[in-house]
Amino acid sequence: MISPPSSPDGDNERDVCILTFADLELKEHLPFPSKSHPKAEFDARARKKHASAKRKAFAVFVKAKEVVADSRCPTSACQGTVHWRCCQQTFKDLVGIHRHVAAHHFVDVGQQTAAILKQVAEADVLTSRVSTDKLPRPEGPPYQPQEMLPDISHIGADELTSEVGQVLLFYCYCEVADPERLCLWQKALCQHLHLKGKVRIASEGINGTVGGSMTATHLYVDMMLSHPLFKGILMREDFKTSAGGAQCFPDLRIGVFEEIVPLGISPKRVSYKETGIHLTPKEFHIEVEKYLSQCKKAQKDTILLDCRNFYESKIGHFQGCLAPDIRKFSYFPSYIDENLELFRGKRVLMYCTGGIRCERGSAYLRSKGICRGVYHLKGGIHKYLEEFPDGFYQGKLFVFDERYTISSDGDVISACRYCGNLWDQYQLCSTQPCRQLVLTCLQCQRKGLTACCPVCQKKGPLPASHPSGQAFKEQCECTATRQRVPVERV
Repeated sequence: MISPPSSPDGDNERDVCILTFADLELKEHLPFPSKSHPKAEFDARARKKHASAKRKAFAVFVKAKEVVADSRCPTSACQGTVHWRCCQQTFKDLVGIHRHVAAHHFVDVGQQTAAILKQVAEADVLTSRVSTDKLPRPEGPPYQPQEMLPDISHIGADELTSEVGQVLLFYCYCEVADPERLCLWQKALCQHLHLKGKVRIASEGINGTVGGSMTATHLYVDMMLSHPLFKGILMREDFKTSAGGAQCFPDLRIGVFEEIVPLGISPKRVSYKETGIHLTPKEFHIEVEKYLSQCKKAQKDTILLDCRNFYESKIGHFQGCLAPDIRKFSYFPSYIDENLELFRGKRVLMYCTGGIRCERGSAYLRSKGICRGVYHLKGGIHKYLEEFPDGFYQGKLFVFDERYTISSDGDVISACRYCGNLWDQYQLCSTQPCRQLVLTCLQCQRKGLTACCPVCQKKGPLPASHPSGQAFKEQCECTATRQRVPVERV
């Protein structure tokens, strides 16, 4: 059992930045020169000022939405109480208004931040004893969130926010000199188009899955393809699509990270540039067909390796594959290390959902220097099913949004954990703090069997938050006792 999906096509932990006041991109993620370097000292001061200005701007915006109950209110309980009004909504606690402002008024807060920084800069000019012409100047023009946003003035609100839409899945490995700047643009663009989803940004590229109306997602793709960073690298066919929309995601989560898919190893140590050989869906299909047609003795020279997590491969996989029983992609390097003899001298055909995990997963396997060849499916299962819906993939494709699965042929290969009947529709464990996924059929659900394990079943439904109102998560016993990295029999 696992936690519900969060990262796009990768680790399934809720580690993507939620746009709340507490996580309002105030932490800095980029590497800097030595602190003794003058430019590093200047950058540190500038970033500290920016963070302070952003906090102040956020607080000012929230304060402006504050409403104090009328002292003439006859009910003593309401006298002097505070709530907040914004966008025709009422918020009774700070957590609610903070989430709302962070998710929907990012541009407003950004403009206020710029105004505060301008005031600070003017004050510095008057008081500073250091000549400004000796300080290094920031590269490039100051970023404005309104940059590179499509004109939607001619598009009706219903067309832009329609629930009849699609979900995009994409990634692009490329050199990103300023991840924070790209993050600002992504937030502004997605909010402008009413998109929801998850986007990870790093110095090595971008990885995302977003949903919205057909018009909104088409505009998003157009803007991505025209961006100078991705022009000529990211292609229209690199966007995998499936039926859905913004309703497939609870919110918008965009953040800057060290990796765009969490392998758990610095991109400086294992780079996407050292990836295995890409195979088109047709080439991969031919290789799998050849592999399956061989006798067992001949098959020992090749491994068809599923790079995903166990809960993904449980409901769908390629025939004849090796599916590691791991819970997170960040465990994949340890799995390789513990099973080196299994891969020694073999040809390895790798695959994952959309291709991104294979990029660095294959690079890590190649770095061991033990395989005859390492290949992987370009575009992942998603692209394969577009060309071969009746091919060698069996079952459903797990996706990292609230749909959990998409189907090409309706095959069911997994079973209900309680009665053993065929079933492949995941739902969250009924003990909310656990947040693991469980396969339990409708008949068992009616019997009250809705937890991921006996321990959670005994606990029953519990609230998912502390009295303070903050959400929390606890590790389920079936996860805590699970073997982290399995060792295969050679």
